[in-house]
Amino acid sequence: MASLRRKPNSPFWFACFTLPDGTRTQRSTKTTDRRVAIKLAIQYEEASKTHLTESQARRVIADIYKAQSGRRLESHSAEDYLTRWASLRKGTVAATTLKEYESAATEFIASLGDRANKDLAFSTTTDVAHFRDKVSARVGPSSVNKKLKIIRVAFQQAWRDGLIEENPAAKVKTLRQPDGQRERRAFTVEELRKLLADAQGEWRGLILAGLYAGQRLGDVASLQWESVNLKTATLTLTTQKTSRRQILPIPTPLLHWLKEAESKGTAETKYVFPTAKAWLKGGQRVGTLSNQFQKLMADAGLAPKRSHTQTKQGRNGTREVSELSFHSLRHTLTSLMKSAGVSPAIVQEFVGHDSKAVSQNYTHIDTETLRRAAETLPNIEGPIDASQKSQI
Repeated sequence: MASLRRKPNSPFWFACFTLPDGTRTQRSTKTTDRRVAIKLAIQYEEASKTHLTESQARRVIADIYKAQSGRRLESHSAEDYLTRWASLRKGTVAATTLKEYESAATEFIASLGDRANKDLAFSTTTDVAHFRDKVSARVGPSSVNKKLKIIRVAFQQAWRDGLIEENPAAKVKTLRQPDGQRERRAFTVEELRKLLADAQGEWRGLILAGLYAGQRLGDVASLQWESVNLKTATLTLTTQKTSRRQILPIPTPLLHWLKEAESKGTAETKYVFPTAKAWLKGGQRVGTLSNQFQKLMADAGLAPKRSHTQTKQGRNGTREVSELSFHSLRHTLTSLMKSAGVSPAIVQEFVGHDSKAVSQNYTHIDTETLRRAAETLPNIEGPIDASQKSQI
């Protein structure tokens, strides 16, 4: 029979009741009102004697919580919460990042099956591991780990909101990269010259901007003339991924290309690279431009030509990762500057990497310091000397 007791060090009543195995136990009612406490004690014991379904158990818990706090217990299904969590990221992250969040949430919900309609609190580490393994059957470890980390962040927010007691994704390990898999690397100066020799039209400028401004392909393709000051040789831009505003010096090779483009009347358009931007405006993703860059590398002998032969893997089949890409230009800029002895903090500011050393200490690198760093970069359009050959 349910009863109450008081403990010396607590102002609350404790409910005493019998568990299904006959064991007597005690639970705090979190209330000093005896009438409410005895009602909760009876509910505890009745619940322990009944073979409850999951939904009945949730309802009993909700009733007890309401009796204790006077508030309704907030409840969200895994599908509702994760869909809402992804949608609330809109406006706080770049559009491409938002799509990644939405995609990961949708895939995790699908992997839950019927369990997606159950309360988020019932999601387990096993559910998350199942999701990871299911995704790994069709994409590479890097893509799997990115999706897993997104789900981990979503559950961490649910934990902060008090909807779950622990993050079930926190204990699920990321996948290890297979031995022998190619890693991204920087271009050598010689490779860059081969690339530029085959580059036609806007691609020459895109490559120079990717290298000498250290920007991602989407940011370079979206560069506007209003962001370019040829008199002061500076670029003022805000990156799409991190919303980071940067004022960068324009190194001489890129400055020459921009002045030449201006003299040809290109500056009359809104965008520095109108053709590349048109691809993005037409609903195409940055991946379309990446594929064009990959073909350019293949033509220059820097990457294998991609076969269009059907592999029967479908669109989601795991693809071999190339060791070079447009993003490698950022690696190249970083490597060249560090090889020239430029301070890591200055390199981070120039390339636009977020870092604790810069952000937490509110370090600001002035434009002239960045310009001196830019002057250490080799001119990949001029003759190669021995020092340049050894920089990467």
